[in-house]
Amino acid sequence: MGSEKMKAMLTTGYGSPDVLQLQDIEKPQPKADEVLVKVMTASATTADTQMRKGTPLVSRLFLGFSKPKKPIPGTGFSGIVENIGDKVISFKKGDRVFGGTFLNFGTNAEFLTISENEVILSMPENLSFTEAASFCDGFITSLNFLKEIAELKKGQKVLINGASGALGNAAVQIAKYMGAHITAVCSGKNAGLIKSLGADAVIDYHKEDFTKSNTKFDIVFDTVGKSSFNKCKNILTERGIYLTPVLKFSVLLQIVSTTFFGRKKVKFQATGTNTMTKLKALFTELAEMYKEGKLKTLIDRQFPLEKLAQAHNYIESGHKKGNIVIVNTKTYSYE
Repeated sequence: MGSEKMKAMLTTGYGSPDVLQLQDIEKPQPKADEVLVKVMTASATTADTQMRKGTPLVSRLFLGFSKPKKPIPGTGFSGIVENIGDKVISFKKGDRVFGGTFLNFGTNAEFLTISENEVILSMPENLSFTEAASFCDGFITSLNFLKEIAELKKGQKVLINGASGALGNAAVQIAKYMGAHITAVCSGKNAGLIKSLGADAVIDYHKEDFTKSNTKFDIVFDTVGKSSFNKCKNILTERGIYLTPVLKFSVLLQIVSTTFFGRKKVKFQATGTNTMTKLKALFTELAEMYKEGKLKTLIDRQFPLEKLAQAHNYIESGHKKGNIVIVNTKTYSYE
């Protein structure tokens, strides 16, 4: 009897969304400490599109030089436990679960395996599969940047650039939860939405250059990497921090120079490079915030798994607000 097959999206090389191909591959089997998850929904993110392109080139040191070593993209997921390894104690068959695979990728497929000790939790009862898919991406990165890297304190002034994106709207909600005063930068048409999530003030980037603001900020979180430390220096307080999740060569140079010179700092981190223990702790904290009713997941569009390339095209169009969800239509019906 042959091994069971599943459908998965494979990144066949670096390049345009055309490199994403739906293929039949061997269905994974859980090791002793792993659970096999039937993926209901998964995430597609801006970071996924950058990894598909293999940019920046330095990222290929861990992604793979000529093509991805781990060809199935996607990091966030929600689903149902299909099977468990012999030593698994935290989950049982039929459990609703969600989480993230980070540098292991692999969620844009019908099934995935993940250790019970990694970033996977039982879903809160009032959390839907659609909402849960992208929970691990924007929220966990924003919590890591604001709490761990910038050490945000209650009452500090924070500016969030790209506030209507997946990272940005998560950052607005988390900064509000942590007691910050938030100025959000987004298009005017999204101002009402972002204020409803907790922003105290909104700057419409079509009408105003936020880098010329008269207000000084303790933290500028440039979630989309469209500005720069040099442009934002004048709006930072004496010990202000410029945060960006978008790696550029200029950012690397500024991290080094500001480490040794000046009081204003540039900080970057690839959140997925943290230990699984730390990532799971952050994820657990977020799940508690959700249970308290403090977090909302914004869904922009949903695409079936076989149309992942279209999802990537849409993300790269620059019009996305909130999260993109990839749905396994064979296993999960959605409206």
